[in-house]
Amino acid sequence: MSETPTNTLQYRLDGREDAPVLVIGPSLGTTLHMWDRQIPELTRQWRVVRFDLPGHGGAPARPFMSVAELGDRLLATLDDLGVQRFGYAGCSIGGAVGLDLALRAPHRVASLALVAASPRFGSADEFRQRGVIVRTNGLEPIARTAPEQWFTPGFAAAQPAIVEWAVQMVRTTDPGCYIGACEALAVFDVREALGRIGVPALVLVGSEDQVTGPAEARTLVAGIADARLAVVPGASHLAPVEQPAAVTELLTHHFAGVVHDTQSALPAPPMPPVSAPVVPVAEIATGTEPEPEPAGAVRPDPYDTGLKLRREILGDAHVDQVLQDGFGADLQSLVTRYAWGEVWSRDGLDRRTRSCVTLAALITGGHLDALADHTRAALRNGLTPDEIAEVVLQTSVYCGLPAAESALRVVGRVIKEETTPQA
Repeated sequence: MSETPTNTLQYRLDGREDAPVLVIGPSLGTTLHMWDRQIPELTRQWRVVRFDLPGHGGAPARPFMSVAELGDRLLATLDDLGVQRFGYAGCSIGGAVGLDLALRAPHRVASLALVAASPRFGSADEFRQRGVIVRTNGLEPIARTAPEQWFTPGFAAAQPAIVEWAVQMVRTTDPGCYIGACEALAVFDVREALGRIGVPALVLVGSEDQVTGPAEARTLVAGIADARLAVVPGASHLAPVEQPAAVTELLTHHFAGVVHDTQSALPAPPMPPVSAPVVPVAEIATGTEPEPEPAGAVRPDPYDTGLKLRREILGDAHVDQVLQDGFGADLQSLVTRYAWGEVWSRDGLDRRTRSCVTLAALITGGHLDALADHTRAALRNGLTPDEIAEVVLQTSVYCGLPAAESALRVVGRVIKEETTPQA
């Protein structure tokens, strides 16, 4: 294994030093060993670079909050290795990294293989809910259900040792890094950008995959100009583990036609940043006066910012429900624009602190319906059930025991609903 500076990833090299490079990315909750069965054949032709996600497989626990940030760490790792141009294969979130690199660094990616991947993984609500479960219960609930998500029932019954290996991989993952990966997948969406991918792509999916199945694979094939679909019979989400020979043959055939030089790359276009720069508000604290806006400048409408933030914190399902009622459209527009676009979006407090303040204010005012919504939001924003209970206790001193007792019943119900793993 390699040493890993803060901006790089843990990796492993296999194959001849003079061979063209193939980079392989893992799925969430797994390690680079999910590709072990492919390595003997792939290293006949390629120098294979496998990497671990942060906090996975003993890698340093340095959480990432976006797929683009993970992609940047991978590029920094390859830079250290002197690799400029490469083929890329990735499974699930590893596939998301491949899509990101093909869009942001097309001069470096010679060809893609996207295994069990999607341009949009489920819904943001699903991944943020998973983060709440892990933050409250640890990774054990995820570990116990991983085999049924990753393998077909017949394979799981016939291969108990592999099932146990899968469970242990998840159990030994750093919870903070797993939660960070969930947040990254919650905001990942490249559906509108697929047409800009200009490299050959193999889209490979297990016929029985219930996580990112054939429907998601067909979306990728329809959006990428030079893409072909390969459905692997008798395989679920971790097709490289369940059907190793079939996956190896498909990868070998796909990358065989790709000639790429690992020492040179096409001219680099400008690299988009991981996220848009944020103007600091700390200038006020240092006594530095912000520059005045030009005369006649039009202030941007905060509605879009507010709507995005409102969805991230309260969830798509909740926001869709409150916005569908045309009778209250003006009020909801005001709430989105002012409460979320103007106040929640400020940099002066982090989201955890704003949730604490909001919970205390709602308890004091006796607004129990809104308290339920913001208890869910507080869990999404990183507060633990114990911390929320402390907020209720603190408010009891200043707003009265009856208000706190009523609030506790609501908060307790919501926490139980949100943190109980589904069977």
